[in-house]
Amino acid sequence: MAIQHAVITVTPIQQNCTVLWDSLSKTGIVVDPGGDVDRILQTVGALGVKVKGIWLTHGHIDHAGGAAALRDALGVRIEGPDERDAFLLDALPQAGRQFGIVARAVRPDRWLHDGDQLQIGTQAFTVRHCPGHTPGHVVFVAEEARLAVVGDVLFRGSVGRTDFPYGDGPALLQAIRDVLMPLPDDTVVLCGHGPATTIGRERRANRYVKQALEPGEP
Repeated sequence: MAIQHAVITVTPIQQNCTVLWDSLSKTGIVVDPGGDVDRILQTVGALGVKVKGIWLTHGHIDHAGGAAALRDALGVRIEGPDERDAFLLDALPQAGRQFGIVARAVRPDRWLHDGDQLQIGTQAFTVRHCPGHTPGHVVFVAEEARLAVVGDVLFRGSVGRTDFPYGDGPALLQAIRDVLMPLPDDTVVLCGHGPATTIGRERRANRYVKQALEPGEP
């Protein structure tokens, strides 16, 4: 597969910052740099990846807390999330103080919308809006490469939290049902926390996914 990835676990919240790159050109992007920017830069350098951009799935501190610093260090654009997460990106300094993470407020160079197309080398990624965990959460799907980067929508054996004032459990289950479950079973799912999984595994073993797929749900 032309697209390769490496996961860097960052912040005290143990978030998966993901580097995606094209194996031929060695150009790539960083998804969800939540913090520990020096370590992200060291990893990118060791991999020999030429970073062309930063993608954000959503505005939580553990996913976006290092975005401003990484943008400054690399001189690249930030793309995403959906504009409905602007309030979270504006509040990153306050959120960081709760978790001992130094963060700056950040706004992307481009807000993303459902159906937008992004590119790594020759590989196209489709942006899909998947609200519920946050209002503006997006995921990145490369159907040809059988790869989905899903942030905090879906985990191995679980799903994203919705017990925030702005959370929406039914919306999250609907996004999983309508956006992720139609993907082929062998699609690799890179999650915002914990190990990677596949669509087929979650379809078979994830009780929340089974709930989303029940007739009449969500």
